[in-house]
Amino acid sequence: MQIKECLNDIRQAAARIGHDVRLMEVCGTHTMTAFRSGLRSLLPENVSLLSGPGCPVCVTPQEYIDRIIAIAKLPDTLVTTFGDMLRVPGNEESLEVARAEGAGVMAVYSPMDALEEAKKNPATRVVFFGVGFETTVPTTAWTIKEAARQGVENFSVLCAHKTMPHAMAALLKGGEINIDGFMCPGHVAVITGTRIFDFLCDEHGRPCVVAGFEPLDMALATAMLLRQIAEGRAEVENEYHRSVDAEGNPAARALIEEVFAPCAAEWRGMGTIEGSGLRIRDEFAQHDAAKIFDKLSLPKAAGTPGCICGDIIRGARVPTQCALFRKTCTPAKPVGACMVSAEGTCAAYYKYAGRDQGK
Repeated sequence: MQIKECLNDIRQAAARIGHDVRLMEVCGTHTMTAFRSGLRSLLPENVSLLSGPGCPVCVTPQEYIDRIIAIAKLPDTLVTTFGDMLRVPGNEESLEVARAEGAGVMAVYSPMDALEEAKKNPATRVVFFGVGFETTVPTTAWTIKEAARQGVENFSVLCAHKTMPHAMAALLKGGEINIDGFMCPGHVAVITGTRIFDFLCDEHGRPCVVAGFEPLDMALATAMLLRQIAEGRAEVENEYHRSVDAEGNPAARALIEEVFAPCAAEWRGMGTIEGSGLRIRDEFAQHDAAKIFDKLSLPKAAGTPGCICGDIIRGARVPTQCALFRKTCTPAKPVGACMVSAEGTCAAYYKYAGRDQGK
């Protein structure tokens, strides 16, 4: 199907519905694709795309940033992390600032890079900052298991990994905004399969479509969601069938379950959500930085005055409603986490909203 034909399907379905519809793309990659392609500006007047809590950098709360900074400042300790976490502000500073002041901080491309660093420097405690959704969790799980197998005692993980479906349900339960359907992240479903989203349809009556990341993928997913709404259906449909099936990746899921257990997790702007986090199982406690570094002095939580990142993550407000946006908060000097990440909603608005204001 061509994009022109797909947009025609969208217009027809929107006309059949006849009232305003709000669809949420919960993945940061979808947010950037929607802006970069101009898709938002091509949608009918009664159809809006909301950006949700799909950026793992953005939803990591400041307390975790403060904790990893405190670990980095300990002697004979090296914190390793993905590069986009370096500039996320904690309550007093970022990892980037802490590194400039002498703290042990290194950007890596994968947790295996961190494990190799630990093997090369046995006298240094190497801590990997585990951030990300189901897509990146298997690599962290495999690295923890490998560290245990090889007996690398100086390697550990501060786990801030989260899972997406319970956060989506929390948005619906909160009742703050009306969400008529979800565009679900395709890379998450590659691991989990599509069935993980079934309860959003069965218990909450919201249609879901697992989507790929090209503009046509998103347009097709939008048309599929609108058809479900027009027909009064709430099902999980799979647009990303070239990469996703109902079962996902059984080996990856088994690995996650072996190393991690579900737990409650704190989300920036959303509070504590039961079952939405992952903790390292007791069998791997020797590699759990939360247990190894359990006595840390952390700065008092103060938040960031004026920043509405939490509201933006929930889809309750948009970046242009923030008094700091484009003024004191820019990609060069980010105040909030949503401006730091390449997949953050504020970063998307900053880069693209001049030509596509988005709805």
